[in-house]
Amino acid sequence: MKLIKKGAEGDLFLTEWNNQKAVLKARKEKNYRNSQLDHRIRKQRTRRESEIISDVKSFGICTPLVYFVDTKNCTILMQYIAGTLVYDLPTPKLILICKKIGQIVGTLHKNDVMHGDLTTSNFIVSHGQIFVIDFGLSITTKKPGDHAVDLRLFKEILNSAHAPLMKEAWENFLVGYKTAVGTLRFNKVINLVSVIEGRGRYATVV
Repeated sequence: MKLIKKGAEGDLFLTEWNNQKAVLKARKEKNYRNSQLDHRIRKQRTRRESEIISDVKSFGICTPLVYFVDTKNCTILMQYIAGTLVYDLPTPKLILICKKIGQIVGTLHKNDVMHGDLTTSNFIVSHGQIFVIDFGLSITTKKPGDHAVDLRLFKEILNSAHAPLMKEAWENFLVGYKTAVGTLRFNKVINLVSVIEGRGRYATVV
């Protein structure tokens, strides 16, 4: 196996499954927690993540296939998606694709799923489709406030990683999001994004 990404919550390894490329996600032990508690938490989160990855397919959202879940070792073996991270797309394509990302996020929220880590590195363009990856922080929630946190993070990422195109990309994202959730819910969530931005620990994005 080859380490391809280290994360705070888990590491990703490139491996094989039935002679095809696959990705193994291994959740890290947290030494600051009681060992039994730590394993229980990692086990629960591993199971939840694998279930959400599979469940959102029923909403029409593309995610990797889950091949095998090992709750004892807190790992998920899943499909390797060959493609281009949205983060790495040239400016015109990234701006345009944000509308589709907005639709995807809106569809998740409409079906009570908060992704929890919406960055342009967690969307992959592959064979004309957009795959969503890394549901490690995802939860099921109906709360508009939780969904506003998702939007606030994506807006923050655009401002920090894609500053020159942030305004156009964010506007496209909002257009797509509104088409998925409808005007009433859109207004409620966007108002909550403004509330979050008004809190002292967040810097306002112009």
